[in-house]
Amino acid sequence: MKIERLELRLLKLPLVHFFETSFGRIYDKHFIIVRADGDGVSGYGECVAEQDPYYSAETNDTVWHIIGDFIAPRVLGVEFAHPREIFPALKAIRGHNMAKAAVEMAAWDLYARAHGEPLARVIGNGGSARERIASGVSIGIQDSLDDLAAKVERELAAGYQRIKIKIKPGWDVAAVDMIRQRFGSIRLMVDANAAYTLADADHLAALDRYDLMMIEQPLDYEDIADHAALQKRLTTSICLDESIHSLADAREAIGLGACRIINIKPGRVGGFGESIRLHDLCAAHGIPVWHGGMLESGIGRAANIHLSTLPNFSLPGDIAGSKRYFNPDLIEPPIEVAADGTIAVPAGPGLGVSIRTDRIEQATRRVATFEVGNLNSDVVQTSDVKLQT
Repeated sequence: MKIERLELRLLKLPLVHFFETSFGRIYDKHFIIVRADGDGVSGYGECVAEQDPYYSAETNDTVWHIIGDFIAPRVLGVEFAHPREIFPALKAIRGHNMAKAAVEMAAWDLYARAHGEPLARVIGNGGSARERIASGVSIGIQDSLDDLAAKVERELAAGYQRIKIKIKPGWDVAAVDMIRQRFGSIRLMVDANAAYTLADADHLAALDRYDLMMIEQPLDYEDIADHAALQKRLTTSICLDESIHSLADAREAIGLGACRIINIKPGRVGGFGESIRLHDLCAAHGIPVWHGGMLESGIGRAANIHLSTLPNFSLPGDIAGSKRYFNPDLIEPPIEVAADGTIAVPAGPGLGVSIRTDRIEQATRRVATFEVGNLNSDVVQTSDVKLQT
């Protein structure tokens, strides 16, 4: 496999509904799509960095810089036997996992398309993969408990197998209590996005009586030690997300007992290759994993589905239907959730979905191309246009 050309596009898509976490509320999604071309085939990757450095230190601007100035020169024109070789080839670049993952994802799609195989089979080394995955849904912080109840009711009616709600100080126990009173023993978890400190341990312990599947990332995004102390004080399982940037982080967290579950996001750990290694490490230690979400378009969402076919993805992930977030999406057909709360794994080569380049073009705010022998970017600013339905 040889990447002969990289194209970066910064896109802006309106969300169907606003999404709020402990970081704040957003109405639009700003993100970068990477296209990798080689041997007459194209592969696509989606970067999960955001406009602001709240979930991660990376932003769209840092990703644009790192890919153009550092990653492109290290991958263009280089013969790779397999896309798993790309992350090690970028070792000299410290951090910037989301930038690395976006290019690596495009390379995996390129490789799978060139071999005429669904991405799931390439990820699983040709072994049998699930034909469907279990789907859960993430509900952001709402304006009122009644609004939250309406959202939960709507998602349960849509068939989702698990409900996750975002929490923060002042929006936590009462929200969970309301859901349990109105909806009974549904599969329920909460995600704090690092909104609490160890001083809040007694308050978080109040959630133990609600039989939650897990509390995701309650403490600081770089912390492991305090999570270990908190887990000892809770009966509810802690799941780590932001704290796990690498296999070394995961080994430390597992060794200290900082969590009983781990959320895998390829962008957070550097791509599919590192995600597979993290999956295998967790499986070896009896730690179940599930696939997190970053409000991806159908491009990133399709990639998440393929990765979730690995066997230790044993809990429903945050991989919901396209129509919850973008209408229309950037792919055809859109990702849809069946009445039983499952999603079909796309069966075509690579991502297995058709990329709507016309919709990508409409949503583009900036574009740059990098080719073998010419690493000067051609950047074009575009007007602020909306996707047409």
